[in-house]
Amino acid sequence: MIAANSIRFATEEDTATLSRIAELDSGRPLAGSVLIAQINGTTAAALSLSDGRTIADPFQDTDHAVANLRMRARAMRSYDVTPGLRERLLAALPAHRASSITVYP
Repeated sequence: MIAANSIRFATEEDTATLSRIAELDSGRPLAGSVLIAQINGTTAAALSLSDGRTIADPFQDTDHAVANLRMRARAMRSYDVTPGLRERLLAALPAHRASSITVYP
């Protein structure tokens, strides 16, 4: 069984829910970009993309949801730092050729 039915970005409408979960978890509310894990349509855990902090509902089994949130956040960071095709092609060219080629964005 998959613990987190869905993972999505938090919106303004989730502010009260995130505050409630942070209070239940004895933590501070998360700020910045936040991923939310929902179990059966209910927000159960959240992860801040800016500092990696998590909060989770202590009355639900959220271990798998938090693990899925961390895995999704790592995948998003990996995607952001992977060079694009243009950069990889330019890096593969010999140094003397790469400087003589004009590339238009």
